[in-house]
Amino acid sequence: MTMQDFFGRELERLKRKDSYRWLRAMEGPPEARMRVDGREVIVLCSSNYLGLATHPRLKAAAIEATERLGVCSAASRLIAGNNELYRILEERLAVFKRREAALVFSTGYMANLGVISAVVGDGDVVYTDALSHASIVDGCRLSRATVKIFPHNDVDALEDLLKSDTGFRRRLIAVDGVYSMDGDLTPLPDLVKLSKDYDALLMLDDAHGTGILGERGGGTAEHFGLDDPDAVDIEIGTLGKALGSFGAYVVGSRSLREYLINRSRSFIFTCALAPSALAAALATLDVLDEEPAHRQRLWENLRHFREGLHRLGLSTEPSATHILPVMTYDRQRTMALCERLLELGVFCQGIRPPTVPPGTSRLRFTVTAAHTRADLDRALEAVEKAFREFAPL
Repeated sequence: MTMQDFFGRELERLKRKDSYRWLRAMEGPPEARMRVDGREVIVLCSSNYLGLATHPRLKAAAIEATERLGVCSAASRLIAGNNELYRILEERLAVFKRREAALVFSTGYMANLGVISAVVGDGDVVYTDALSHASIVDGCRLSRATVKIFPHNDVDALEDLLKSDTGFRRRLIAVDGVYSMDGDLTPLPDLVKLSKDYDALLMLDDAHGTGILGERGGGTAEHFGLDDPDAVDIEIGTLGKALGSFGAYVVGSRSLREYLINRSRSFIFTCALAPSALAAALATLDVLDEEPAHRQRLWENLRHFREGLHRLGLSTEPSATHILPVMTYDRQRTMALCERLLELGVFCQGIRPPTVPPGTSRLRFTVTAAHTRADLDRALEAVEKAFREFAPL
């Protein structure tokens, strides 16, 4: 069998299993309305939660940085790519997150891989939630540490593991702050207590909480009143969702920052971010501080849309945040609903295994601050029509 035959057969197998994926054609800036596969639609699956990706201050900052510093950094940070904006952004991120220091990575996926594999290895153990993001799972595998998975948000099960495990050199608990497919929160106060009681490091991936949760938008830790430096040992977040730019960061102690610079392979062996992304992220931190209305509007829109789904008889459990899952269970029905919604002018991508466990396919709605009330009402009309056609309410 040639490699081409192999690829072709595997693709056909994916299609038969309703697991085939394809790239949709997106036209225009990432706003509440875009053209998707040739149709103008209301987008309800974007992570541009605060609508900042097209904010004039971010665009102006990116343009100015490009004109002054060029379109790329042209090297890794440890060679010649550590331009002046990195220092300013890392200092600002540390203040924003109330930590001693920050280190910017190129993507959130690379941050999780690089941090976990640098912090634990042979002779160590890492504990992670059954619904942890793929980048956490892959970081655990790459680390070569012993990996133990506990049931979703089951603090008692995690404590049983911590009690019974002896003989490991280091122990790490690695979890999400907001679970991206369910919209529920990690029980962070309980995890902080366990990490202290059992001498384990705690790593929090707050990709979907930063900018949104907490009084300042500081994220999941601030939401729980745990944003002091001693609560969470390592926090990871992205600049490319609510913060409207691109890249990722790690915050923690100064010694953690220096250690990662020396030991994190996904930091050491990758090209530095473009100046435009760094400058846009800096502008975002100003906007978060000076324009809280974006976060307020997001929560207002969220309440309106969630209540509308509930009036239609559609549950969004277990969500407590801006991510609203509507369970459809079956792969085929999920994708039929997705395509029908697109025809009706609403883009909400269907989520299937392996992204979620078998039998838990869903539509995953994400409301943003950029949606108007008219957008949301129009989307609710389309949802009602689609569900009556494909999955009677």
